[in-house]
Amino acid sequence: MEYKEEDFLLLSGIQHFSFCKRQWSLIHIEQQWQENLRTIEGQILHEKTHDETIKEKRGDLIISRGMTVFSRTLGVTGTCDIVELHKSLEGVKIFGRDDTYKPIPVEYKRGKPKEDECDVLQLCAQAMCLEEMLLCEIPEAFLFYGETKRRLKITLNNELRQRVKIMFKEMHELYEKRYTPKVKLSKSCKACSLSEACMPKLCKNPSAINYINKNLLEVEE
Repeated sequence: MEYKEEDFLLLSGIQHFSFCKRQWSLIHIEQQWQENLRTIEGQILHEKTHDETIKEKRGDLIISRGMTVFSRTLGVTGTCDIVELHKSLEGVKIFGRDDTYKPIPVEYKRGKPKEDECDVLQLCAQAMCLEEMLLCEIPEAFLFYGETKRRLKITLNNELRQRVKIMFKEMHELYEKRYTPKVKLSKSCKACSLSEACMPKLCKNPSAINYINKNLLEVEE
């Protein structure tokens, strides 16, 4: 199955979806957004990496910033912070270059490595888009964290790729229905920039229909 371009979702949404399905729906379906310290720091970190005017070549390495990627099979489009192109006889042809290169995406994140897979899933999705676009294989990629100033190598195995596929499929289904799911209140809510717009406590309350039906039954009895 291939998605039409007008049905593409934002690739970066998989990070929101993995963190909280309701957060993703509020941002990508209901178009709600609020800034906090974490989101602002993240924007500052990405300013340079997404500057397409900056071109770098270091020997056999070309650094491409802000590269737009997409996948018709996943139905997504987005931007890679950095794609390193390593000159290699086993690589692929790159437009405007005579040699062949192996592409390796590098995603920049504020803070330090997380306990969940939000960042890893986003990075894997970027690699899967590049593979589809360039007809190549990308077995590994990197996450760079602003707090630790270090790279973390991520192996893009089949299990991780399958989770990406399943997650995007569910995202498309929710988006098509324009459905915002309820969630359980958790510690993660404190770190969410949309905590005020989300109002997770209201999700614990019964729906209006259930309330009316319950009271009608009590009256009839």
